[in-house]
Amino acid sequence: MKKRTSSSLDRRAFLQTSAAGLVAASALSGTVRGADKPIAFAIHGGAGTILKSTMTPEKEADYRAKLTEAVTAGHEVLKKGGKALDAVVAAIVILEDSPLFNAGKGAVFTADGTNELDSAIMDGSTLAAGAVAGVKRIQNPILLARMVMEKSPHVMMIGAGAEAYAKKMGMPFVPPEYFRTEQRWRDLQKAKEEEAKKKTARRVVNPDEKYGTVGAVALDSAGNLAAGTSTGGMTNKKFNRVGDAPIIGAGTYANNASCAVSATGYGEYFIRSVVGHDISALIEYKGLPVGEAAETVLGKVAKLGGDGGVIVMDRNGRIALAHNTPGMYRASIDVDGKLYVGIYKD
Repeated sequence: MKKRTSSSLDRRAFLQTSAAGLVAASALSGTVRGADKPIAFAIHGGAGTILKSTMTPEKEADYRAKLTEAVTAGHEVLKKGGKALDAVVAAIVILEDSPLFNAGKGAVFTADGTNELDSAIMDGSTLAAGAVAGVKRIQNPILLARMVMEKSPHVMMIGAGAEAYAKKMGMPFVPPEYFRTEQRWRDLQKAKEEEAKKKTARRVVNPDEKYGTVGAVALDSAGNLAAGTSTGGMTNKKFNRVGDAPIIGAGTYANNASCAVSATGYGEYFIRSVVGHDISALIEYKGLPVGEAAETVLGKVAKLGGDGGVIVMDRNGRIALAHNTPGMYRASIDVDGKLYVGIYKD
């Protein structure tokens, strides 16, 4: 029998403590949604140049299985009467623990050969939000983002300060090598080679690049929305670069008056376009359907030169899974309980 390390035991204890509130709430409510209380859930695992012609059947099966596992886990929380926030966290933890995605275990490398992780979460019922950026030893940054939201007076913490707060709050750490995967390391070497050929410090665009950010949006049986996003950022990023994922109103946003949004893409353009809030504003103030709002804002991003995708859910559980890239890893379970898993443009 494989011996469990103290680190794994510490993490299990931390996760059990974090889930205690959810278990208690579910036990008290004992509920599945009623006809007048729809629930819905959606996730993404990043967008980019994702083509069936370059995907092996085995790899595609792996992605579909993990997306199905994560979206089902989040939806099960909602079916039991759990909160939208709990559903978002449940799904994102699964995606962060998978090397398939650029978040947590599968995070890409910086130019210095390290991994810097960003994450954010938002509660649509209160507009409370929490975010962390540039953390290096947190296995599940989404858990720390939620802790910042619920246990601190702040919205965002970064780097060493965020990790000092995590340590104070008893969150277990993992060694930096936990995040190393050979594929991500090879991606860094390729990016450096391309950069050297171009003889420029500017970001070199790889036509095969995928924005592996993960995220989730949820509507619970109480009518509350929530959104969360987690990422390792961009391969070969420098100078502690931070993208849109932890920026409230850009890569992550939730408001019960409109919708919940999680984005994936070229973060600089998503920040400049304030993507999450812009989609929310179009829904709240102009009454646009989720799909139209999402496509409108992605159109603005494209005009600036950016690409990527968004998942959007409105207060009635209507879902949009939109992207202006060849593919986006995505999955949803709608108000009728119908499961959808997609990868390519369709």
